[in-house]
Amino acid sequence: MPSIFTKIINGEIPATIVYQDAFCVAFRDLDPQAPVHVVIVPRQEVTGVAALTELGDHQHLLFAAKKVAEIEGVAESGFRLVINQGQDGGQSVDHLHVHLLAGRKLNWPPG
Repeated sequence: MPSIFTKIINGEIPATIVYQDAFCVAFRDLDPQAPVHVVIVPRQEVTGVAALTELGDHQHLLFAAKKVAEIEGVAESGFRLVINQGQDGGQSVDHLHVHLLAGRKLNWPPG
């Protein structure tokens, strides 16, 4: 069964797309945790970091994050990338994704 992110990629569920290329799609998070909160997903569905293979669309996630940061105007001021893995890691959708958070001072540790 396709994940909610796959349905967004396929246009079955509406989303505000910020960036897309042949490997990744980036869209605004519906429950933003910062003024800029974009979710970046590989087009190829993989459940998470623990399920990665050596090759695949996931290899393009960091470049897509760089492009999103430039588009959102936060490349210079700074941003945070977050990948959650598994239930204890806070992963709520079983489709690998990167959260790009920016637009305010981000504290450490994140909690």
